[in-house]
Amino acid sequence: MKKISIVIPTYNEVENVRAIADAVTAEMSVLAYKYEILFIDNCSSDGTRGIIESMCTENADIKAIFNVKNFGQFNSPVYGMLQSEGDCTILLAADFQDPVDMIPKFIAAWEEGYTIVCGIKTSSGENPIIYNLRSVYYKLIKRFSSTEQIEHFTGFGLYDKSFIETLRNLHDPAPFLRGIVAELGGKRKDIEYKQPQRRFGKTHNNFYSLYDAAMLAFTSYTKIGLRIATFIGFIIAAIAAGVGIAYLIMKLVYWDRFAAGTMPLLIGMYFLGAVQLVFIGFLGEYILNINTRLMNRPLVIEEKRLNFKESSHE
Repeated sequence: MKKISIVIPTYNEVENVRAIADAVTAEMSVLAYKYEILFIDNCSSDGTRGIIESMCTENADIKAIFNVKNFGQFNSPVYGMLQSEGDCTILLAADFQDPVDMIPKFIAAWEEGYTIVCGIKTSSGENPIIYNLRSVYYKLIKRFSSTEQIEHFTGFGLYDKSFIETLRNLHDPAPFLRGIVAELGGKRKDIEYKQPQRRFGKTHNNFYSLYDAAMLAFTSYTKIGLRIATFIGFIIAAIAAGVGIAYLIMKLVYWDRFAAGTMPLLIGMYFLGAVQLVFIGFLGEYILNINTRLMNRPLVIEEKRLNFKESSHE
């Protein structure tokens, strides 16, 4: 019998964690598959861990990994996926914004031969301004990336074990799952859904976390920021040089009537600033290239794991 792994990242989800486990268990109990529920907790401080430990004691099909600290919104879910043992893995949010009733649809598509099934948001119960800003962001990243990008895909979906093995072989210290799926994923099916509001508690996303997500995508899959810096540097340098030459000619032609003033100093400052911007852009290109190849840090560091066999992936 095939086995389904459901990976649920948590961070301060004390109000949701038992409810999401019960909902997933109820959904899987009517399907003809073995399953495991794997919680990976990013150092919660609100009692989430105590509830997860209780559930692991009550149910051997529920596993848990506790991180020693918060390793961010990207590393922890991917690490949890790498520890899954199923024939496929479903990544699911703990706050019910990823509908549990999508699980049978994902599995049905997987049985049809798709190695990746993506949940695509068509609308959301979140703030309309945030949703629209996300839409603009997805279009920008799609426009400037050389790799196909998937709009309104948060990572909620199903991944065949062959793709999980691809993730294991990447050894990426800063994985951006959505980009990896678009770049390296196999046969893919997108299934649309309407994202409900968070069931309990407050969202942990803030401006910094959203900005971090946006910058990770831009620096991983586009060079637009560095290229803009370089191009603007060239343009400003050219303008400054042109103004400087024109100023010199005016001074030579109208020596007695054309006052020197502080303009040459200002032109020199702008010119040197532009040259610096050009070289910072070039330097950024090299750093980006080196950074993607040489960093070798662990995704997370575990504090402990529950209900795992010794043969589980480390």
